[in-house]
Amino acid sequence: MSLAQRDQNVIWHPYTQMKTAALPIPIVRGEGAMLYSEDGTGYVDAVSSWWVNLHGHAHPYIARKVAEQLQTLEHVIFAGFTHAPAVELAERLLQILPQGQSRMFYSDNGSTAVEVALKMAIQYWNNLGTPKKKIIAFRDSYHGDTFGAMAVSARSAFTAPFWSYLFEVEFVDVPIPGKEEETVKQLEAYASGGDVAAFIYEPLVLGTAGMVMYTPEVLNKLMQLCQQHNILSIADEVMTGFGRTGRTFATDYLQYQPDMVCLSKGLTGGTMALGATSCNEKIYEAFLHEDKSKTLFHGHSYTANPVACAASLASLDLLLQSETQDNIRRICSQHTAFAERIKQMPYIREVRQQGTILAVEFEDSTTSYFSDLRDTLYSFALDQGVILRPLGNIIYVIAPYCITNKQLDQVYQTILGMQEVVSGNRAYPRPDLTMLHD
Repeated sequence: MSLAQRDQNVIWHPYTQMKTAALPIPIVRGEGAMLYSEDGTGYVDAVSSWWVNLHGHAHPYIARKVAEQLQTLEHVIFAGFTHAPAVELAERLLQILPQGQSRMFYSDNGSTAVEVALKMAIQYWNNLGTPKKKIIAFRDSYHGDTFGAMAVSARSAFTAPFWSYLFEVEFVDVPIPGKEEETVKQLEAYASGGDVAAFIYEPLVLGTAGMVMYTPEVLNKLMQLCQQHNILSIADEVMTGFGRTGRTFATDYLQYQPDMVCLSKGLTGGTMALGATSCNEKIYEAFLHEDKSKTLFHGHSYTANPVACAASLASLDLLLQSETQDNIRRICSQHTAFAERIKQMPYIREVRQQGTILAVEFEDSTTSYFSDLRDTLYSFALDQGVILRPLGNIIYVIAPYCITNKQLDQVYQTILGMQEVVSGNRAYPRPDLTMLHD
């Protein structure tokens, strides 16, 4: 029995309709930007395995640091205890995070990093005796799949069964080009009520919404409004952090800085799970009190896992090397040239780029996660030896920084082939249904 068939008997995969999904591709090895399946087929991982991998698969430096840590300390409870990897990681992150961040709270992943930030924001006002509870978020945002994170995310098919359980959130439109002033007015109207606790946002790029992009200038205006109305701001840098937007953090493009920053995904270089939420000193001080009820009662069994912290420290070493920074600039440049090449081609509605993130939106009857194009484009890319996981009719590229120009060209050629498929000039069948689940 193959690995994929064994999987079918025991596994429930994320974001997958198990009734109709094809058998999963069994991956047995990774190296650099490549993944290799059980039958020896190689795939360019153009999506960094869900946006997490920064430096390539099975990176020897990260592997060595993880192995060393495993032989020293694999884990210890983080309530009442500490360890060197957690302290050093916090020290180093606070040095490169936006100005004003002073404390680090560890968790397990991006969703929990957001949960921590939301609980910090709401309890901050409660501890001060000013229980402001309203949260503002972008209408098409995505911040995770736990309940607080779902509440501040778009009301969509993803969250529909749980709507009645989610707390109320005020949504403002994404300030895409041409809509900036409308969003500013919406935020100002909510802010003037005086009962807003926090504004949470994905800075510059909304990932799951389809890599929707907006400018630093309008985000500065929104941040300025938050400061004027004494509203806490939460930057969800889970996807945009660690170089994805061309700078270390998307917030580095801004004049006004957030009160809290949520991190995960690339934090460990894609090696293992870890989340982190930073905050400024005024938030931290609001929890310091003789009254123990003002404590932030939040934690995870694997909070600040030493092995994950060691992986993160190794990833930071690599990220800050000149070679990696040169690679980030190279990928940005290659994306820019390709975007210019294809943006006027027929059947391409829009091409968007922010740093190392490239998105191509194909013409379709609707722009939706459930676009009929999705499965066809996904299968076509796999046949070309490239992993591109479409958001409906939108293809995006977020590759490891070690990807070569030759591998990038393979990705670009695959996207060009998709353009021909969409136009009808190149016949391509729907995915083979013979291997679907019963």
